[in-house]
Formats: sequence, structure tokens, C-alpha cells
Amino acid sequence: MTWVRLAALVCAALVPVLQMRIDATLGRYRTTEEILYLWSGEDVRKLFPGLEGLMADVYWIRTVQYFGGQRAFGKDKKFEVLEPLIDITVTLDPRFEIAYRYGATFLAEPWPVGAGRPEQGVRLLERGARANPSSWFIYQNLAFFTYYYLNDAQRAARVLLEGARLPGAPPWLETLAADMLGRSGDRETARTLWRRMFEQAEEGPLRQNARRHLEFLEADDRIAALQARARLFQERRGRNPESLDELRAAGLLSGPAVDPTGVPFAYDSKSGTVSLSPGSRLWRPDSQPRPKS
Repeated sequence: MTWVRLAALVCAALVPVLQMRIDATLGRYRTTEEILYLWSGEDVRKLFPGLEGLMADVYWIRTVQYFGGQRAFGKDKKFEVLEPLIDITVTLDPRFEIAYRYGATFLAEPWPVGAGRPEQGVRLLERGARANPSSWFIYQNLAFFTYYYLNDAQRAARVLLEGARLPGAPPWLETLAADMLGRSGDRETARTLWRRMFEQAEEGPLRQNARRHLEFLEADDRIAALQARARLFQERRGRNPESLDELRAAGLLSGPAVDPTGVPFAYDSKSGTVSLSPGSRLWRPDSQPRPKS
């Protein structure tokens, strides 16, 4: 047995003992005192050459314990030491994917469930993507965090498209990117992506899904056009049209006010809002008119 393996066994055996000693001495001043016990990842690397992987595991266990302890027992739940602990862990083992993914969740979740620091969570995943350039899964997580926590659909879609180019990446990453772009208002870019997927896919669920999204984008365009005509009617008459048929009578509409599936659009004369009809197969809970980009 080499000295490295022997040292690893000794260190592993000492972890519980050291942990209990530290926990017993910190007491109610745990957060303040614990900062003083933190080294940088480079310091730990120098102290334990050849044992970086083991020490990364030790610090990750410490991270999980600290996070759980703060959630369960912390009065203020400030999570001051969370980010430094994660930083040490991934400095010791830059390929520790779980630390990036779960660490980002710990950081990004709204307080008091998490630290309420979504920007730091996204930066951690960006670091993970740089350290693991072949991991499409980290790119996927980065895109989701960017979309859900930072509300940046454009940036999230770009990340998904980068991940989609990695070896072994599933084709649905592009599908998600197109959907995010559609929700962000950039319908032309989304339309290009969905059209490409429609043309490349064989007849089946993927092709049908692409067709449905193309129809939904076309419905968005028609809704935007109808809204513009309804506003013009209101400016001329001082009131909203009673129905979409009144737009036709006023010479503001020539063709039928229907979606790409042939179902008439819904219209609320009180607000002057045009939307997809619940009876259309294109309708979904978030089927609200979006501004035309």
C-alpha cells in the first residue's frame, strides 16, 4: 500500500472525530467562528497533495451539513459560509458535477429555503461548464437556472444551443431553446429553430411537436396584428370594438379572425384583448398575447 493510500485512510478515519470536535467548540458562534477555520482550496491542495479528491469529498460533506444545519436551526439563515465551502470543494475537484448542480440550488433557492443568491448560483454553474466542457447536463442546468431564476430567456436559450452541440447531447435541448426564445418574444429566431427541426425530423412526435410550435408562433403573429387593428379602431371610435367582426365592418380586417388551425380567436370587448380560444388545440394555460418583436 502506498503512502498516499495510507494517508487517505487515516484522513478518512479522522473526519468524524474532527467534525465532532469542531461542532462541539463552535456552539452558538458557529457561523462567525467557522469563517476563521476556512482555508482556500489552494491551501488545502498544498496541505494534502495527491488527496484533492478525498478532501473535496470531505468539504462537500461539510457543505451539505452546514446548509442543512442552517435551514433547520439557523435563526437568521444567512448562509454566510455556504459559498466559500462550495468554492473550496470545486477548487479541489473541478470535475465534481454534483457540487456544482446542488451547490447552485443551495445558493439560488429563495430565502429562507436557500441562500436567495441566484446570480451566485448561475456563476457557479458557469464555472462548472468551463471546468467540464463536455458535460451537456451542466449546460442544461445552467440554462434552467438562467431562465427560471434570472428570467433571461435569451441567454438561457444560447446556453442550451451551446450544450446541444456537445457530443451525446439529446436533441431536445434545441427544442427547449426554441421554446425559451418563443417565450422571450424573439419569435423569428424561435421560428427558424422550429422550422429546422421540423424539416430534419421524420414524421412522428418530434415533427408534430415542431409543427405545433410553428403554428403557435403564427398564432402569436396573428394576435399581434388583430390587437393593432383593435387599438386603431379604439383610437378612431373612442371605444373598443364589440367583436372582431366589427373590425371587418369598419374596413380594418379582410380575412377571418382565426388561428392557424381554423378556430376563431377569443375576444374580450371590455379589455380589447385577443387570445387563443380554449377550444383550439393550440391553447395552453400561458396562451397570452405577447408583443410582436
